[in-house]
Amino acid sequence: MLKPIKIGKYEIKIPIFQGGMGVGISWDKLAGSVSKEGGLGIISSVGTGIYENRKYAKRVLGEGRPYEAENFYCADALKQIFKNAREICGDAPLGCNVLYAQSDYDRVVKDACEAGADMIITGAGLPLTMPEAAKDYPDVALIPIVSTAKALRILCKRWEKTHGRLPDAVIVEGPLSGGHQGFKYDDCFKPENQLEAILPPIVEEAKKWGDMPIIAAGGIWDKSDIDKMIELGANGVQMGTRFIGTVECDASEEFKKVIINAKEEDIKLFKSPVGYPARGVKTNLHKMIEEGTAPKIKCISNCVTPCNRGEEAKVVGYCIADSLSDAYDGKLDTGLFFTGANGYRLNEIITVKELMDKLVNGE
Repeated sequence: MLKPIKIGKYEIKIPIFQGGMGVGISWDKLAGSVSKEGGLGIISSVGTGIYENRKYAKRVLGEGRPYEAENFYCADALKQIFKNAREICGDAPLGCNVLYAQSDYDRVVKDACEAGADMIITGAGLPLTMPEAAKDYPDVALIPIVSTAKALRILCKRWEKTHGRLPDAVIVEGPLSGGHQGFKYDDCFKPENQLEAILPPIVEEAKKWGDMPIIAAGGIWDKSDIDKMIELGANGVQMGTRFIGTVECDASEEFKKVIINAKEEDIKLFKSPVGYPARGVKTNLHKMIEEGTAPKIKCISNCVTPCNRGEEAKVVGYCIADSLSDAYDGKLDTGLFFTGANGYRLNEIITVKELMDKLVNGE
């Protein structure tokens, strides 16, 4: 039986988080619908400049590429996304995912708080400065993503010493999730790094710092997986890929078809300009990278700081901002389609309401 959890001043009636998925996979329709059904809908802050055909971005170049981080992470678009989501879910809690590797991280956190986020979720790096970014918004709950007990210990020590606060909840993410991982490539396959192995030590570490809910993430698919995580000490779960297979998911129909048509052997870990391995479907883009015919890298959006203005993109063979944007636009030739390791199990499109019922009550 799933029990409601309290995070900061907010209650999540059904402790199922819908993972933040950019570019444009979890925006207003998906996140608003999940929160309406009692879970936590999480809006991705990544790539908001392309929302509603780029109409909120101040400057767009070439093939619809938002110019610089101020346009790729567009404040006006993010506010509109939250406004639209609120029309769906009312005053139910809504979260926003802001990657620590993002350019303009502090500014985007503030934009999300001003837009109406009740919670900020941050991964893709250990967010040691997260409280500083949200210091003017004391009611906003802060939820870091970690993959080891050591990382949580370091983070809690720093937050308490420097900012006088601790996380309101913690997401523990194993290496079967979609998108960027918290482990080096080879480490993603080691038994000691799988979710069921890393979760209990993090649960024990969290107890030393107080009473923060623990949310398990990465490869969770159905009610039996959720029950297993609860037995291991989690208070709730986060799921991303399963929500791609919903009517309300903001992804293009082409994106959904790519995931639904993917076989197990099609889902791979790739090198990424972010510096962490990332999981998705091997498509024509990767064939073009191997053949040396992938689109030329220009770094128009300056999306992530580890990429160093496109230098790392040149090393791995693709621009992540452009490739994810192309996937959102349904461009099969040049799109990058992120999914978790279980994406091949997706075989139908159902409503968020139907999915939440399956997750809570079983198939």
